[in-house]
Amino acid sequence: MIKYIFGLFIVLGLAAAGWLYNLYDEIKHDVDKVVNYFPKQSTQFFDRDGNIIANTFKDENREYVKYDDIPARIIEGLVAIEDTQFFEHSGINPDAISRAIIKDIKAGGFVEGASTLTQQLIKMLVLSSEKKLMRKVKEALLAIRLETILTKEEILERYLNNVYFGHGYYGIKTAAKGYFDKDLYELSLKEMAILVGLPRAPSFYDPTKNLKISLARANQVITRLNTLGWINPDQYESSMKEIPVIHNQTLTKNSAPYAIDYAISQLIEDIPDIKYGGYKVYLTIDSDAQDIAKDSLKQSYDEAIKRSNSKDGSDKELNGAIISMESSTGKILAMVGGVDYNSSVFNRAFQSKRQAGSSIKPFLYQIALNEGYNPASQLFDISRTYDYTVGGVQKKWQPKNYGGKFEGIVTLRDSLTFSRNLSTLNLVTDVGIDLTTNELKRYGFKDLVGNLSITLGSMSVTLVEFSEAYSILSNNGVQVKPYIIEQIVNKYGEVVTFEPQTKEINSPEQTYLITSILSDVVTRGTGKAAQVPGIELAGKTGTTNNNVDAWFCGYSPSIQTIVWFGNDNNTPMKRTETGGKIAAPVFGNFFKKYLELHPEIPRTFTMPPNVYTSNINGKMELFTDKSPLPEIDVLFQPSNPGEEVLEF
Repeated sequence: MIKYIFGLFIVLGLAAAGWLYNLYDEIKHDVDKVVNYFPKQSTQFFDRDGNIIANTFKDENREYVKYDDIPARIIEGLVAIEDTQFFEHSGINPDAISRAIIKDIKAGGFVEGASTLTQQLIKMLVLSSEKKLMRKVKEALLAIRLETILTKEEILERYLNNVYFGHGYYGIKTAAKGYFDKDLYELSLKEMAILVGLPRAPSFYDPTKNLKISLARANQVITRLNTLGWINPDQYESSMKEIPVIHNQTLTKNSAPYAIDYAISQLIEDIPDIKYGGYKVYLTIDSDAQDIAKDSLKQSYDEAIKRSNSKDGSDKELNGAIISMESSTGKILAMVGGVDYNSSVFNRAFQSKRQAGSSIKPFLYQIALNEGYNPASQLFDISRTYDYTVGGVQKKWQPKNYGGKFEGIVTLRDSLTFSRNLSTLNLVTDVGIDLTTNELKRYGFKDLVGNLSITLGSMSVTLVEFSEAYSILSNNGVQVKPYIIEQIVNKYGEVVTFEPQTKEINSPEQTYLITSILSDVVTRGTGKAAQVPGIELAGKTGTTNNNVDAWFCGYSPSIQTIVWFGNDNNTPMKRTETGGKIAAPVFGNFFKKYLELHPEIPRTFTMPPNVYTSNINGKMELFTDKSPLPEIDVLFQPSNPGEEVLEF
């Protein structure tokens, strides 16, 4: 019998040892979770002036704050109301436990807790809130162990950053900004008391929903501070009377959602936790320019909707986008990827490829100028019929000018100024399709077909891609890559800075020839709706077949802006909606408003030293060593221009 009893003790001893070993292992694992505390933190996005324009987060909206940056009065308020002996005990409070046990016995169940702040932190991070004896035992053991590893300050830092304050706010700093729109050091004693009173029941004490109850809870905190002698009578009296202003707001504060989405898309592959890793991302965005761009786009959209007077709802597909950037650096000042982010988060500024249409023409003419043409060169603006074969079937293509008219002979300058298709086709034919295609590739264009359809802008581009290409013209021949991220600072204070990426494509003097022509587009050509008094602007309209896409791509002496409109389903817009009608006014309104806010920006284009002027046929014209004046005296206009048939 004794042998069996002895054996039973051995078995029980081994079981107890195994339980204790498992419990120790669990405790070690759980303590590690609290010690190595890496909570999700909101990422903040700032504009170029350091103003916050967005917070992003995943699951928990939290802005982390170090213990040394937490006002002492917040610590006092929290300790006073939750765990007065926090700085004296070793993780558990025997007196509080004794009181709780007596009350629980009298009530016949768990009615009062005795958790210290250390125990509350453990419950938040590693244990459930379930009221079971073994869970309480484990919690106490964890608390005792944790206090041998972390300092009291480290425990409080974790607690105040992790705890939920209601209204979607995690952490004391986030709650201060959310409820009071203040930093911690700006809070009054009453505001601090409201905050430290919230964790007990965040929804119940939420001041945006139950202000009277929240104030009553805060008064309990203040009364406790007064009882302990931690505040003086004057502080007590004034704080009890105070009723703070409560803000009911979302802390995402996303004032530039399309720009933020683009910035995230540029980072998320290399930084997967960019939305919730506690980063500070400084953007190139100018908040004023962003607002102006958004308003200008919406205004033109609304006017187009009025013009359409659609009864079948077809105009619901209409949308637009705009990108504005510094020409010399590529810093994106404004990006709006649609007329209403709440209706559609699809960012047409970088997610949508659309046909370039006539807005490709400045590059074709730049190529011709580089091959020896001059703005005064004569071009034939006559109709041609092109024979081609598709699948063994012979077909004909007879392109036309907008409006169906042709002039016979025009200057290169007027051909681009008035966006004449026929003279452009003839120019590219003379320059050569292969040469033109290769040069367009050098400019950065992709998906090019090796035939004359490129002349009318058959290639598809995003606004970001088009912005990069147009920078060749707006930045005196030096291409810059558009970028929106200036600097990233991680939660450890490590900094990554982004710099402009440039590539020299053309000489300043050759590029200036195109700028002078594109200035004519705005002053007397297809882009007159883009004019703004007091500043020189250059640009090009673009409208694709059947009015599917409408563009205005242009620049001032320092800022470049690309505007696009079209239907999201790629169906034609109304025939009235051309680049000059719907897109150019956005450009003009943007520069008008931007100039009012920034009158200091350059107003006139600077002519490079190697550009010369001379009189030809009674008009002043520009020329360079590479683009000399043509040897002509008069421009001949044929009385009956004929039609030429070409094969390609």
